[in-house]
Parts: sequence; structure tokens; C-alpha cells
Amino acid sequence: MSSQDPFIRPIQLEDADEMARLHAQSAAYLRALGDDTDFQFNAHIYRRDGFGDNPAFSGFCAVLDNHLIGYLLYHWAYDTDRALRYLFVIDLLVDEEQRQSGIGKALMNHAAAFCQEAGGAELFWAVYDKNEAALNFYNRLGAEEINDLHFMRLKI
Repeated sequence: MSSQDPFIRPIQLEDADEMARLHAQSAAYLRALGDDTDFQFNAHIYRRDGFGDNPAFSGFCAVLDNHLIGYLLYHWAYDTDRALRYLFVIDLLVDEEQRQSGIGKALMNHAAAFCQEAGGAELFWAVYDKNEAALNFYNRLGAEEINDLHFMRLKI
């Protein structure tokens, strides 16, 4: 790793190829754990869905020596029961070679500060149940599992 610390900045359209490279690392890891998702995210989809008039997500990336080494994608959400705005973390990925170096924690801390500055009250996300490394990481951050809710979907 470099002697300088990584910096965190908003994602940019020009990050597409590096975002796709990191996502492919994550998809391969999850497949090895048994996730049978048909992973579709790539550079084209990043550009299509993350930018323009109605972006589906936004995010931050960690950069070290002019290389993108991690990212966090999010969108805003709202909980009517608790009357609070929150940041839904879609993806948190760190380059395999940079894991265990504090990049993931720095991205989560950045997202938490960003959320709070915008009037939000919490970060919320989902974790693949067989991804023990991610679960352990989030537990070390002090995150709590939500056991009284079920994620559901309706394909249309």
C-alpha cells in the first residue's frame, strides 16, 4: 500500500470501468459462497443507471495513487413508521488487494457523515447470509441485525 492515505470522493461517470472491475471481483466471491444471482452490473449499466436525469443511485469511491480501490453506492429512502430519512447502502466493495486496510470502514464513516449532514438518521443495507466476512465486518462497526423484518420482492 502507498505511504499516502486514500481519499474519498463522489463517483464519476469516468469511473465506469474500475467500478465494473471491482463489482466483478465481488460477484466472483459471492458465487464462490453459493450465490446464484445472475450478476448484471457492468460499466455500461453503471453509466446508464448512475447518471443522467433520473439516476438510480449515487456513491463515493476511495482512490489511492490514482486508482479506484473501493466504492459505496447508495440511494435515499424513508421510514414512515419512524419518520426518518436514511441512506440505503446498495453496495460496499473494496479491492481484494486492499481489504483489511480500513477502506471499507472509511467509506462507511463517510456515508454516515454524509447521511447525517443531509438530515438522515441511519444507514441501512442487506448482506448475503453466507457472506461471513461481510457480517463480521459490519458487526465490528457496531451494526445491528434486524430480525423482525423480511426483505421481499415482487418481480414485474
